[in-house]
Amino acid sequence: MKIRRTTGFIAGVVAAAAVVPVLHGCYSFTGASVPPHLKTVAIPLVDDQSGFGEPGLREQFTTALTNLFISDNSLEVSNRTTADAVLEGSITSISDAPAIVQQGQQGEQVSKRRITVNAKFVFQDMKLRHKVWEKNFSNWGDYDVGGGPSQRQAGLQEAVRKLTEDVLLETVSGW
Repeated sequence: MKIRRTTGFIAGVVAAAAVVPVLHGCYSFTGASVPPHLKTVAIPLVDDQSGFGEPGLREQFTTALTNLFISDNSLEVSNRTTADAVLEGSITSISDAPAIVQQGQQGEQVSKRRITVNAKFVFQDMKLRHKVWEKNFSNWGDYDVGGGPSQRQAGLQEAVRKLTEDVLLETVSGW
Protein backbone atom coordinates (compact mmCIF):
# COMPACT_ATOMS: atom_id res chain seq x y z
CA MET A 1 0.00 0.00 0.00
CA LYS A 2 2.82 2.41 0.73
CA ILE A 3 4.26 1.70 -2.69
CA ARG A 4 0.98 2.60 -4.42
CA ARG A 5 0.67 5.89 -2.52
CA THR A 6 4.24 6.83 -3.29
CA THR A 7 3.82 5.85 -6.94
CA GLY A 8 0.57 7.82 -7.14
CA PHE A 9 2.24 10.82 -5.54
CA ILE A 10 5.20 10.65 -7.94
CA ALA A 11 2.86 10.31 -10.92
CA GLY A 12 0.95 13.39 -9.70
CA VAL A 13 4.14 15.41 -9.36
CA VAL A 14 5.30 14.35 -12.84
CA ALA A 15 1.90 15.28 -14.32
CA ALA A 16 1.93 18.66 -12.60
CA ALA A 17 5.47 19.32 -13.81
CA ALA A 18 4.37 18.58 -17.37
CA VAL A 19 1.44 21.04 -17.14
CA VAL A 20 3.47 24.01 -15.86
CA PRO A 21 5.49 24.56 -19.07
CA VAL A 22 2.30 24.28 -21.16
CA LEU A 23 0.56 26.93 -19.04
CA HIS A 24 3.65 29.13 -19.09
CA GLY A 25 3.63 29.13 -22.89
CA CYS A 26 -0.07 30.07 -23.07
CA TYR A 27 -0.13 33.14 -20.88
CA SER A 28 1.63 36.48 -20.80
CA PHE A 29 2.61 37.47 -17.30
CA THR A 30 2.50 41.08 -16.12
CA GLY A 31 5.83 42.58 -15.26
CA ALA A 32 7.25 41.52 -18.61
CA SER A 33 9.80 43.66 -20.34
CA VAL A 34 9.17 46.38 -22.89
CA PRO A 35 7.83 45.15 -26.26
CA PRO A 36 10.61 44.30 -28.71
CA HIS A 37 9.65 47.04 -31.20
CA LEU A 38 10.46 49.72 -28.60
CA LYS A 39 14.19 50.23 -28.28
CA THR A 40 14.53 53.97 -27.57
CA VAL A 41 12.71 56.60 -25.52
CA ALA A 42 12.80 60.38 -25.55
CA ILE A 43 12.42 62.19 -22.25
CA PRO A 44 11.74 65.89 -22.91
CA LEU A 45 12.27 68.46 -20.16
CA VAL A 46 9.66 67.87 -17.46
CA ASP A 47 7.29 70.82 -17.16
CA ASP A 48 6.73 72.45 -13.76
CA GLN A 49 3.14 73.63 -13.34
CA SER A 50 3.25 73.39 -9.55
CA GLY A 51 3.79 77.07 -8.78
CA PHE A 52 6.08 75.93 -5.95
CA GLY A 53 8.90 78.12 -7.19
CA GLU A 54 11.79 75.70 -6.72
CA PRO A 55 14.63 76.83 -9.02
CA GLY A 56 16.04 74.11 -11.25
CA LEU A 57 13.38 71.55 -10.32
CA ARG A 58 12.48 70.81 -13.96
CA GLU A 59 16.10 70.05 -14.79
CA GLN A 60 16.65 68.07 -11.57
CA PHE A 61 13.57 65.92 -12.24
CA THR A 62 14.43 65.35 -15.92
CA THR A 63 18.05 64.48 -15.14
CA ALA A 64 17.03 62.04 -12.39
CA LEU A 65 14.51 60.32 -14.69
CA THR A 66 16.96 60.17 -17.63
CA ASN A 67 19.74 58.74 -15.44
CA LEU A 68 17.36 56.10 -14.10
CA PHE A 69 16.45 54.98 -17.62
CA ILE A 70 20.12 54.91 -18.61
CA SER A 71 21.06 52.75 -15.62
CA ASP A 72 18.03 50.47 -16.08
CA ASN A 73 19.00 49.83 -19.73
CA SER A 74 15.50 48.65 -20.78
CA LEU A 75 15.15 51.52 -23.24
CA GLU A 76 17.96 53.59 -24.69
CA VAL A 77 17.46 57.31 -24.15
CA SER A 78 17.30 59.12 -27.49
CA ASN A 79 16.17 62.42 -28.97
CA ARG A 80 12.52 63.04 -29.73
CA THR A 81 12.83 62.99 -33.53
CA THR A 82 14.22 59.45 -33.70
CA ALA A 83 12.81 57.80 -30.54
CA ASP A 84 10.46 54.81 -30.66
CA ALA A 85 8.59 56.15 -27.61
CA VAL A 86 8.18 59.46 -25.78
CA LEU A 87 7.74 59.93 -22.04
CA GLU A 88 6.36 63.39 -21.27
CA GLY A 89 5.65 64.68 -17.81
CA SER A 90 4.69 67.67 -15.77
CA ILE A 91 4.92 68.38 -12.07
CA THR A 92 1.35 69.30 -11.15
CA SER A 93 1.73 70.24 -7.50
CA ILE A 94 4.09 70.21 -4.55
CA SER A 95 3.12 70.51 -0.91
CA ASP A 96 5.30 71.04 2.14
CA ALA A 97 3.43 70.15 5.35
CA PRO A 98 4.18 69.09 8.92
CA ALA A 99 4.80 65.35 9.22
CA ILE A 100 5.76 64.88 12.87
CA VAL A 101 4.63 67.17 15.67
CA GLN A 102 6.17 66.64 19.11
CA GLN A 103 5.47 68.10 22.50
CA GLY A 104 8.27 70.47 23.49
CA GLN A 105 8.98 72.88 26.33
CA GLN A 106 7.06 75.65 24.56
CA GLY A 107 4.15 73.48 23.39
CA GLU A 108 3.80 71.48 20.21
CA GLN A 109 6.61 71.81 17.71
CA VAL A 110 7.06 70.43 14.22
CA SER A 111 10.18 68.23 14.08
CA LYS A 112 9.77 66.82 10.57
CA ARG A 113 8.12 68.10 7.43
CA ARG A 114 6.99 66.18 4.36
CA ILE A 115 7.34 67.40 0.80
CA THR A 116 4.90 65.66 -1.54
CA VAL A 117 5.41 65.90 -5.29
CA ASN A 118 2.56 65.12 -7.70
CA ALA A 119 3.19 64.64 -11.39
CA LYS A 120 1.38 63.51 -14.51
CA PHE A 121 3.13 61.45 -17.18
CA VAL A 122 2.15 60.19 -20.60
CA PHE A 123 3.98 57.34 -22.35
CA GLN A 124 3.43 57.19 -26.10
CA ASP A 125 4.46 54.51 -28.57
CA MET A 126 5.60 56.48 -31.62
CA LYS A 127 6.00 53.38 -33.80
CA LEU A 128 2.38 52.23 -33.39
CA ARG A 129 1.21 55.82 -32.86
CA HIS A 130 -0.81 55.34 -29.69
CA LYS A 131 -0.81 56.36 -26.06
CA VAL A 132 0.33 53.42 -23.94
CA TRP A 133 -0.59 55.01 -20.61
CA GLU A 134 -1.34 58.29 -18.91
CA LYS A 135 -1.03 58.34 -15.16
CA ASN A 136 -0.75 60.58 -12.11
CA PHE A 137 2.05 59.83 -9.68
CA SER A 138 2.66 61.04 -6.14
CA ASN A 139 5.50 60.48 -3.71
CA TRP A 140 7.13 62.20 -0.76
CA GLY A 141 10.30 62.88 1.17
CA ASP A 142 10.64 63.88 4.83
CA TYR A 143 13.19 66.28 6.27
CA ASP A 144 14.20 67.60 9.70
CA VAL A 145 12.99 71.13 10.39
CA GLY A 146 16.13 72.24 12.22
CA GLY A 147 18.42 71.42 9.31
CA GLY A 148 17.67 74.49 7.23
CA PRO A 149 17.40 74.73 3.44
CA SER A 150 19.79 71.85 2.78
CA GLN A 151 17.52 69.44 4.68
CA ARG A 152 14.50 70.74 2.76
CA GLN A 153 16.38 70.15 -0.50
CA ALA A 154 17.21 66.60 0.64
CA GLY A 155 13.50 65.95 1.30
CA LEU A 156 12.62 67.23 -2.16
CA GLN A 157 15.34 65.10 -3.76
CA GLU A 158 13.99 62.02 -1.93
CA ALA A 159 10.48 62.71 -3.26
CA VAL A 160 11.83 63.15 -6.80
CA ARG A 161 13.89 59.94 -6.51
CA LYS A 162 10.86 57.90 -5.42
CA LEU A 163 8.62 59.44 -8.06
CA THR A 164 11.07 58.83 -10.91
CA GLU A 165 11.43 55.20 -9.80
CA ASP A 166 7.64 54.85 -9.94
CA VAL A 167 7.57 56.29 -13.47
CA LEU A 168 10.37 53.97 -14.62
CA LEU A 169 8.61 50.91 -13.18
CA GLU A 170 5.33 51.84 -14.84
CA THR A 171 7.12 52.30 -18.16
CA VAL A 172 9.25 49.17 -18.28
CA SER A 173 7.23 46.63 -16.31
CA GLY A 174 3.61 47.61 -16.81
CA TRP A 175 3.17 45.38 -19.85
